[in-house]
Amino acid sequence: MKNKPLFAGLLITVIATAILSFKGPGEDLLHKMVDQLDKWRAEHPQEKVYLQFDKPSYAIGDDIWFKAYVTIGNKHQLSALSEILNVDLIDENDSVKRSIKLPLISGLANGDFALADSMQEGTYRVRAYTNWMRNESDAYFFDKTITVVNSIRNDVFTKTAFTYTTQNGKQKVNALITYSNINGEPYVAKEVGYQIQLNGKNIFKGKGITDDKGNINASFINTTNDLAATGEILTTIKYADKKTADKTIAIKAVSNKIDVQFFPESGTLVNGVNSKIAFKAVGADGLGVDIKGTVADNQNQMVTAFNSTHLGMGVFKFAPSAGKTYKAHVTYPDGSEGVFDLPGAVDNGYSLAIDNSADDDIEVTILPGKDLLNSATPATSLLLVAQVGGQIYYAGNSPNGGKTFTATIPKSKFPSGIVQFTLFSDKGEPLNERLVFVKNNDDLKLSVTGDKQKYAPREKVTISLNAKNTEDKPVSASFSAAVIDLSKVSVDETAEETILSNILLSSDLKGYIEKPGYYFHNANANAQADLDVLLMTQGYRRFEWKKILNDSFNPIVYKPEKTLQVSGHLKTLWGKPVVRGKVTLFTTAGGVFMIDTVSDDKGNFVFKDLVFRDSIRFVIQARTAKDRKNLEIELDNIAPQATGKNKNAPDIQVNISDGQAIYLKNSKSKFNEDIKYGLGNHTIVLKEVFIKDVKSKKDLVKNSNNLNGPGNADQVLTYKDFENMGGNFVSSLQMKIFGVTFRNGVPYSTRSQNQPMTIMVDGMQVDGDYLNTLSTNDVGSVEVLRTIGNTAIYGFRGGGGVLVITTRRGGDGSVYNRYAPGVVTYAPKGYYKAREFYSPAYDDPKTNTQMQDLRSTIYWKPNIITDKDGNATFSFFNADAKATYRILIEGIDVEGNLGRQVYTYKVE
Repeated sequence: MKNKPLFAGLLITVIATAILSFKGPGEDLLHKMVDQLDKWRAEHPQEKVYLQFDKPSYAIGDDIWFKAYVTIGNKHQLSALSEILNVDLIDENDSVKRSIKLPLISGLANGDFALADSMQEGTYRVRAYTNWMRNESDAYFFDKTITVVNSIRNDVFTKTAFTYTTQNGKQKVNALITYSNINGEPYVAKEVGYQIQLNGKNIFKGKGITDDKGNINASFINTTNDLAATGEILTTIKYADKKTADKTIAIKAVSNKIDVQFFPESGTLVNGVNSKIAFKAVGADGLGVDIKGTVADNQNQMVTAFNSTHLGMGVFKFAPSAGKTYKAHVTYPDGSEGVFDLPGAVDNGYSLAIDNSADDDIEVTILPGKDLLNSATPATSLLLVAQVGGQIYYAGNSPNGGKTFTATIPKSKFPSGIVQFTLFSDKGEPLNERLVFVKNNDDLKLSVTGDKQKYAPREKVTISLNAKNTEDKPVSASFSAAVIDLSKVSVDETAEETILSNILLSSDLKGYIEKPGYYFHNANANAQADLDVLLMTQGYRRFEWKKILNDSFNPIVYKPEKTLQVSGHLKTLWGKPVVRGKVTLFTTAGGVFMIDTVSDDKGNFVFKDLVFRDSIRFVIQARTAKDRKNLEIELDNIAPQATGKNKNAPDIQVNISDGQAIYLKNSKSKFNEDIKYGLGNHTIVLKEVFIKDVKSKKDLVKNSNNLNGPGNADQVLTYKDFENMGGNFVSSLQMKIFGVTFRNGVPYSTRSQNQPMTIMVDGMQVDGDYLNTLSTNDVGSVEVLRTIGNTAIYGFRGGGGVLVITTRRGGDGSVYNRYAPGVVTYAPKGYYKAREFYSPAYDDPKTNTQMQDLRSTIYWKPNIITDKDGNATFSFFNADAKATYRILIEGIDVEGNLGRQVYTYKVE
């Protein structure tokens, strides 16, 4: 690589493989950086996960379809490090409703979640991660918030408007709740009771009657003294004779406070240097708020004015003067004002200014403060480094005594994504830092065409896809395609998370990013400028130079999962390891499977390279070398990943949008059509049923602590009722139990709506949240006590009803039970087998043509592979709707080049 002289400092360009040609001041430091980064990348290669979904929102009874792309390194190539992906469906109470494992093949997988009819409407999120990614906590996890609406057995819908005032120094919140039916007709003069919860605690109860518009005011004082508190309004409306509905309304904010922060470019404001200052205004709900204002000095002289340009963010320039301080006078949308101190400026520091507005080059300018500029002492040399994903793509230094320099760096030197520029002193101390986004013309060129210009309902559509690289050569790549009916599903492309916005941007930034699709949907100059401001206001998460240079890497706790395995260790009854013990793993599920191994000198054993489905049950038997069975088997169990709080909480929707209202009506019609023709995995809610055959129930229940005696209950469920229902106990219980509703995971008997049921687990009373810790594989039986004859024996504890839960013992097939000396049973989580998307074939005479076709997802195909000529085709049939249909295709090739294309067509 030929060195490139640059103005005022002979800055030397160094790119990747030519890094060793770097000469001059800072050479030793640069070589140390290269060595440490090489070590870091080798020991801590970083994976990312992106999921493409079939559509942005869902209804109860729907299926969520997704394709997973797991990439690694700064070039975003498909990962071969991990071969298992974990995907969780988490509800708004941060409880895992469903968890699956998917086998990764060359970094790719596809899966699905069925939204059972018994699930509650609300905000859910889908989280995806590999075991290796857990070493960095959840910083790298894919996490997407989705709204799930319900129209199947839902007659009441709400919209809520929040306003805020102050009363006696406390924040007062007024929630105007509107109740209506699915057609938007208000429920007038209906009784409503409500309860306010903040930060998980009940703070207020109230009741009222809806007015002629279906409104009721639920006002409360924030007694928590926490302006960042969140919570829920739990309401019950009596909307018809003997009919009530429970509605939960999210409280995203308890104040209208707007926080404004100011960020000097590269971290330091320097006196006498004209500098950029980015700012960001965020409401209490986490969303950006547009503001305007002025900057004045301590003599109240206005210096400059500013306006936000996108989602509360903006930038302005000014040169601070020594001895002066500055304040920003901000005007909010409602006309109120706030005053904020600007960060203090320094005399002895550097300004790292970057202009990223040009198409081809990045302009870098480094200017010192006046003390450094006027000092007679020669300045120490400076080292400027630009890295992506732990690989240095550019390095430059100033000569000895140099106090300022500039550089013009071609963007083609960097891969697409976030580039981190850092200015170092000659001692290796980071002085300034700046992030820029580089988007080279390296996306896959996708051509999507239909076989016709217009189509009729139920007509067959054939789509042709062609993929080429930047050199206009065909590529073989993996794609996924989703076809939706835009008359039923609304899409906001500025808010949409895409394969480009996720892998190139949001996966490398800390915190919540509002409307990430905006920066890629229209790649114009305004969007590019707004993206530059975002990077000045959004902290960098993934990389800390001090840790890298000090050889202080995070410890490796979680290993990359290559295959499923069962491991553990053998010990005597007195705790000593059993050496050379024979261990047998076997199961009779789907035929007899048996395999043997031997424990090592520490008693450890492992069965590797296993392939088994979810919910399978193994028996593990061990003997000593002398064929004695009096020993203990302890299995290794990896603790599940904690859920944590929703980092995309600002995406939680309080109200159903107009687009979702349309989707609701279609969802209800589709459900009725499915029931009419006996299609779909739907449950039919029966009227309350009482089981009177007590004798048979006693035979079903073992080891019960029911005070009435085993089986004496209004309903009895055993572990057999939960087989093949997935691992989440609460979700499965809701599908099987009758006469019980769940609010935020807590059971309530329909006979006592205001008092939660008492939960007894193995004879001990536990809190409602405890249910979320149980798996279906943990539970041996559930006895439901609701009538007075069964609850009376529990006294005041039985006032709301009782759930008597008995966990599995040796006889009823536990997850991990010591069945006998030297024998355990074990039900590990195996691979989930993804279902195949059903699409009717109207050219097949066996297809039911009488049934209305009300699909919103018309077609989903996760495994489209282009051939050596870059071509692929797929076909499907339209539904009944005459509308615009949208095809979204996303994918990646073996080099890590990303592709995305949206294609629409008319059905008339």
